[in-house]
Amino acid sequence: MVHTHTHMPKPVYVQEAVTVSWNQSVHTDRKVTAKRPDILIKNRKEKTCILIYVAIPADRNAVLEKGEKKLKYKNLCIEIQQMWHLKCKIILVIIGATGILTKGLRKNMEVIPGKHSVDSLQKAAILRNHT
Repeated sequence: MVHTHTHMPKPVYVQEAVTVSWNQSVHTDRKVTAKRPDILIKNRKEKTCILIYVAIPADRNAVLEKGEKKLKYKNLCIEIQQMWHLKCKIILVIIGATGILTKGLRKNMEVIPGKHSVDSLQKAAILRNHT
């Protein structure tokens, strides 16, 4: 018998000056409608905050999704800058269902700390939609 185990990250991970949260709502001073990034990386030492949003839309919707998400989460980024006094950046990881990449994805991925591969993300997107 084969057991498969899907590993889900902890909702919040803290190591020294860095806090990483996964699918957690951000409490804000002002009303912000979109305040649950897929991943939030707050680095108090570098005074930065990265909001990461992940989507695997149909290929024809990939560019549209990119524009909508950027606008949707801009207010949260502004609020974070004001509340936490951190420079905030929005990173969109949008890969079409057949593996098509949105313009600038590889460059955006360079901003995200840690090891990751656009090729493995493409493979995951394709396998997710064809299994």
